[in-house]
Amino acid sequence: MKLTILGPGCWGLTLAWLLNDNFEQVCVWGRKEDITDELRKYKRTSAPLCVQLPEKTQITDNLKTAVSDADIILLVVATSGIRPVCKQLKEVGLKDNQILVNLSKGLELPSLKRMSEVIKDELPDSKLVILSGPTLAKEILNGCPTAATAASDDFAAAEIVQKKLNVPSKFRIYTNSDVIGVELGGSLKNVIAIASGFADAMHLGDNCRGTLLTRGMAEMVRVSTALGANPSTLYGLSGMGDLIATCSSPYSRNFTVGSMLGKGKKIDDILKELGSVAEGVKTSKALCELAKKLNIEVPVSNAIYEAVYTDITPNEILSKLMNRKLKPEDEYKFRTV
Repeated sequence: MKLTILGPGCWGLTLAWLLNDNFEQVCVWGRKEDITDELRKYKRTSAPLCVQLPEKTQITDNLKTAVSDADIILLVVATSGIRPVCKQLKEVGLKDNQILVNLSKGLELPSLKRMSEVIKDELPDSKLVILSGPTLAKEILNGCPTAATAASDDFAAAEIVQKKLNVPSKFRIYTNSDVIGVELGGSLKNVIAIASGFADAMHLGDNCRGTLLTRGMAEMVRVSTALGANPSTLYGLSGMGDLIATCSSPYSRNFTVGSMLGKGKKIDDILKELGSVAEGVKTSKALCELAKKLNIEVPVSNAIYEAVYTDITPNEILSKLMNRKLKPEDEYKFRTV
């Protein structure tokens, strides 16, 4: 079998390394400007992560070559690149038996669509699976075990992904039929991870971190269930599991963004210094717009939106969150729909 990975970023290259023994052929595709000389010549990267790929790995900027005869295609590009890449895939043409697996976590702006909705816009007949969970690339490269969920409306496709991407003792795959919940869990937690890094930089303590994670989780559940997700999915790997990992790890780009914001740095300078995409930045805007449409309060997410897009100071954000009107913890339970 052949595995093709679209996107030569940290996660894409980590997957090429991790899944090498599962497939006879492994191909990594990227735009010409995204493939370094080091990667092309030596099949390795030294920044931002050190990854040495096996010799059999093919590196190409030719999309037709990359997807030709691929059994499973992993979409591991930034969310802003999903639609353009899918348009290219439409031109190249996918076969009916090829499985497309999206691993990008976020919402499209300005449409506010989930990635599966974006993909189906461009490739309506694709056999699509969503893969999400606590997957910090550096830990996986260090040999630490983790698990993820493969979600699809096509359960047979999800089972194929489960079997072919499972790596004994390293990468355990579960299946799930709740595509909406799995996607939103993986996307919305990025905003809360920024909040966690923000609090960490301000030395607000573990009590505050626990508060942010809990109240942030409540926001994730409110919005996701209003959009059709099963609430139990949000307490699974793609929701709670990913939330815990990204809200407590310096390997998380969103946590790092929050930490820099908490130190008073501006977002443009942060992203330039980071040198890679932190999906929670744009997702904070998309989430707040969604919540407004749904008439749902998301104070933690709103605070992060303000931290990213306005000149509000860290102390002003803390004051706004802590001095809001007092309410019951389960206020939505008492609302009449």
